[in-house]
Amino acid sequence: MTSAIDQRLQEAMASIEAIPVAKVTGRLVKVTGLMLEAVGCRLLTGQRCLVETGSGEKIEAQTVGFNHDVAYLMPIRPATGLFSGARVWPVEGECHLNISDDWFGRVINGLGEPIDDLGTLGLGERISLQGQAVNPMKRQPITQPLDVGVRAINSMLTMGKGQRMGLFAGSGVGKSVLLGMITRQTQADVVVVGLIGERGREVKEFIDHALGKEGLAKAIVIASPADESPLMRLRASQLCHRVAEHYRDQGKDVLLLMDSLTRYAMAQREIGLALGEPPATKGYPPSVFSMLPQLVERAGNSHHPEGSMSAIYTVLTEGDDQQDPIADSARAILDGHIVLSRQLAESGHYPAIDIAQSISRTMPLVVDKPQVENVMQFKHLYSRYQEVKELIPLGGYQPGNDEVMDTAVRVYPALMSFLQQAQDEASDFGKSQQQLAELIGEIGHGR
Repeated sequence: MTSAIDQRLQEAMASIEAIPVAKVTGRLVKVTGLMLEAVGCRLLTGQRCLVETGSGEKIEAQTVGFNHDVAYLMPIRPATGLFSGARVWPVEGECHLNISDDWFGRVINGLGEPIDDLGTLGLGERISLQGQAVNPMKRQPITQPLDVGVRAINSMLTMGKGQRMGLFAGSGVGKSVLLGMITRQTQADVVVVGLIGERGREVKEFIDHALGKEGLAKAIVIASPADESPLMRLRASQLCHRVAEHYRDQGKDVLLLMDSLTRYAMAQREIGLALGEPPATKGYPPSVFSMLPQLVERAGNSHHPEGSMSAIYTVLTEGDDQQDPIADSARAILDGHIVLSRQLAESGHYPAIDIAQSISRTMPLVVDKPQVENVMQFKHLYSRYQEVKELIPLGGYQPGNDEVMDTAVRVYPALMSFLQQAQDEASDFGKSQQQLAELIGEIGHGR
């Protein structure tokens, strides 16, 4: 009798685990633009949740703020069919994704889903979307140059492995063409391209024309066009960095190209203003200027002795205004900047890099002293010519008064020719250095 009772008790205890546990759900009470308000459940900032729609489907949203017992949610995808009192289910745990080598040559959205109609992706390794911050005292120093295949950058603005560079450009000055050249020609194991907030038409054009089959083969493209929600654009930006971090920590040399940092800031501006943040500088709330360094600091070298993560962020300068608040903030947190000039682009000079306004802060760490001296002499002659450039057509310049100025005027065509490069032309690091040394040597000999 006792053994039968004990057996029933054991069976009853075992069946307890099979009883479904009740889940606390909230309810939707207000929808204003992109912002949803929910009450009745405990939601953490950054936590994901599912919101019921009138058709019975569930859309994914994320908690972006709260006010007393009201939680502010923002849907990741465009939301339709919402109604008052709709149930809200909290999703426990961090957001994870599966990364595999199947991602190479594919175009993926901010959720890690393929959008190129080339089939599903392999499961691969499961990792958290939230990467861990790197201790600045454990970062590996920048000691090796990064060959990007562009003569003007390799010789005059040499990048190092682990450097974060900004590409400052207005619209229509060859930014996408230059990014395509860098993607195809950079000597890196992995290239991650983030197309954030761009026009949908430009996504396919960049892949087909700027990248090409050669560039796409070794690249992972993560796209979030302008018509997607601001939360999706932020998610895609984070995914770009997480994928690059993943391969960097495997000991590979990674190049991250993110186009653009400005669109990332605009996405956060939309969220901040919807939450009621005050516009601080030209409509940007304070949260934008705190999130920019948090994102950028994820790039660079880590504690791994072999892997590196170099990054190039494009920064849109509206009306070619270099004092735009995002451009000004980016210059302060990046390791250098490349400025594209509209005037050069309109004159047929490609790539339209303004050497006088561009700088690489890590260049002295990765090149020898003679190379630095050649660059300084090149820039000196270039700047001296700019001083007298407008006087030459007017007849206001008289040779013979300043020997250095006369030399600058004489060699200026050779300087400009050196900086130009065809889209399908490659100039490796060693060749670029040699050509600069030969040019400076010829100038020194008066040729």
